Amino acid sequence: MKKAVLVVSFGTSYHETRKKTIEVCERKISEKLEEYDFYRAFTSNMIINKLKKRDNMFIDNPVEALQKLADAGYEEVVVQTLHIICGEEYNKLKEQVESFKPKFKKIALGRPLLTTIDDYRETVDAVKKQLDIIQPDEAVVFMGHGTTHESHSAYPALEYMFRDNDMNVYIGTVEGYPELEQVIKKLKADNIKTVDVMPFMLVAGDHATNDMASDEEDSWKSNFESKGVFNSVECQIEGLGSIEELQNLYVSHINDALEKDPIVIEDKSDNKTALEDGIYSAKFETDSGMFKNNETKEGRGILTVKDGKMTMEIVLSGDGIVGLYEGLAKDAKNDEKNRINCSKVTVKYDDGSEEEVNSFVIDVPVLDKEFDLALIGKKEKWYDHKVIVSDVKPVE
Repeated sequence: MKKAVLVVSFGTSYHETRKKTIEVCERKISEKLEEYDFYRAFTSNMIINKLKKRDNMFIDNPVEALQKLADAGYEEVVVQTLHIICGEEYNKLKEQVESFKPKFKKIALGRPLLTTIDDYRETVDAVKKQLDIIQPDEAVVFMGHGTTHESHSAYPALEYMFRDNDMNVYIGTVEGYPELEQVIKKLKADNIKTVDVMPFMLVAGDHATNDMASDEEDSWKSNFESKGVFNSVECQIEGLGSIEELQNLYVSHINDALEKDPIVIEDKSDNKTALEDGIYSAKFETDSGMFKNNETKEGRGILTVKDGKMTMEIVLSGDGIVGLYEGLAKDAKNDEKNRINCSKVTVKYDDGSEEEVNSFVIDVPVLDKEFDLALIGKKEKWYDHKVIVSDVKPVE
């Protein structure tokens, strides 16, 4: 059986930090799985395009890499993410891996650095070994990337665990909460005078170099210095991926995926919700009262299954929604070719009145489970939404 390991990271355009972090992690994983052929993918298309244009360096995104593995005849694939938290990037990767399940006999996905409570403990222990003794009026401030995804709570949870281990550690984020403003407020309240700033990111790339440690007016370093309450502000530009103990944690996560504690990738062919080809009625629900089926449809739509693929026609309550996208709003903006445009249908209400409204035909990747469906209105702005298709019944 042909086997491959695919290591996926956000990526970086900084060569030196890539060698010290991403490539070291990749090498450790590859050495551990010596019977597997090694492949790499980045999730950031911006970095992929930059490396291609600037350095003539070609790196696949996860979908491209998985398709190449399928085309090359690999039957077993294990994917290990180098992401820090179970955020938006990781969840998108998980969906992508799930979509390739039918193309391999076996596929497994290793979890990010911070997933289980034990992951947090082991990460704190690994980082603790790298830090010098912290004085009572001294603090280590970590800059995390941050997210607006529901996983944003990972950062305060991590800080809590550092404190539980008697470490004077504060964590802020570039995007999300807590931000630098909240960190500085707490440092002042705790009478901290010496601040050591470090990135809590796999690589020390653009955020660490510019947003954290530069002399630009809005950098973290400049913000700390301008407050006039800290005697010393020092920045260390080293990514987490350079810490050997953390590299080993990623290796242990891929072992878990292969052996004792995999994150399950459902086999749709064996899924109890798999349907025979035919026409069905199904409930269509969303997370918004403004995005719903027309009242004449009683919350249901027509689900068509052909050659194992499910599509659904949904008739909306008006004409305000003009386009849909199967995925996230941020991706829809740059993927116009996959935008789903509306069709016009006329509905007739119980009082005899008629109205022309918009309808759409969407792919349904899974039943009884939420999936992403972004929408765009007449003002041409994309919005994220979750939808679920359930309660499937044959059409008589």
